[in-house]
Amino acid sequence: MVQANSSVPQQPAGSKKTGWFIFSFVLIAVVGLIYVKWWPYYNKSILAINTHSIGDSILGDTSNTPFSWDSAWSYGVTYFQSVWKAAVLGILLGSLIQVLLPAQWLLKVLGKTSFGSTAIAGLASLPGMMCTCCAAPLAVGLRKSNASVGAALAFWLGNPVLNPATLIFMTFVLSWKFTVLRVVFGLILVFGVSFLANRFAKDVQPVDLDAVIASQEKQPEGSFIARWMKSLSMMVLYVVPAYLLSVLLLGAARVWLFPEMSGAAATGIIAIILFAITGMLFVIPTAAEIPIIQSMMLFGLGGGPAAALLLTLPAISLPSLIIVGKSFPKRVLAFVVTSVVVLGIICGLIGMWIL
Repeated sequence: MVQANSSVPQQPAGSKKTGWFIFSFVLIAVVGLIYVKWWPYYNKSILAINTHSIGDSILGDTSNTPFSWDSAWSYGVTYFQSVWKAAVLGILLGSLIQVLLPAQWLLKVLGKTSFGSTAIAGLASLPGMMCTCCAAPLAVGLRKSNASVGAALAFWLGNPVLNPATLIFMTFVLSWKFTVLRVVFGLILVFGVSFLANRFAKDVQPVDLDAVIASQEKQPEGSFIARWMKSLSMMVLYVVPAYLLSVLLLGAARVWLFPEMSGAAATGIIAIILFAITGMLFVIPTAAEIPIIQSMMLFGLGGGPAAALLLTLPAISLPSLIIVGKSFPKRVLAFVVTSVVVLGIICGLIGMWIL
């Protein structure tokens, strides 16, 4: 006869440590987001409701802006004044993901190629409200911690595309029709395209959870500060130089990327395709697509091209693609770029009829 064990099982010390690490990361993220995003966006929401505007277009007057380094510097200064706090927070959180969130826990939650991992990551992105470049370091951190391609993509794309604050601004500044288009195509991009992207990562070896746990048990952890400094320095060295240079180049080229159009040229299919590609490449701060679209429509841009910009401008950009370039297989990034442009074109074609 087997005697029942009457002792109460105790919680392993490792699980308590994991809980404290996760709590610490969440606390840092919440405090940072309150200061950088949530409180400023609350005030901006009030502004949008009362004035039906959230400011001037960051593009300025491209008709009087020649291609030059002065133009690049002017746009770069304006852009970084808008995003530097969020960029610092993104790099900080991207580095802390690698040292505070236990790899085995992250792997269980976001390491699978199932739709579940993709959905969890996409939903987790909603409070972040980061622009694509500021969210990119977090996607890099997730991939370094063995999150799946689909989950990391959903988190990266969900931040700018399904940003709840941006949707509020959009409703009061543009119209509810723009918001509906953004939500519908945003859901397809964040959850559908991200999930399908797992199929383009077949050359990536699957991660063995048992092997990860075993390697962590054997590997000396070192001090938290030393590991964090290493993670942070690698993140800064990898992200900042390419980020700065690509933003300056796009700032100088904005006169070509956003040419003046009028009449049929500003409403047709060619304009939709052009702005779908331009929007995919160009870099903007969070919600800057709204005053850009508002300003361009006042000068004659049609609803179709405006709808294309609505999706492609915030989703990705050349700088953010450079930042995540080594964290995803090239085929995955090519699939994402193509999907953003194609969905932008479809969104534009629908926008021709309903906007």
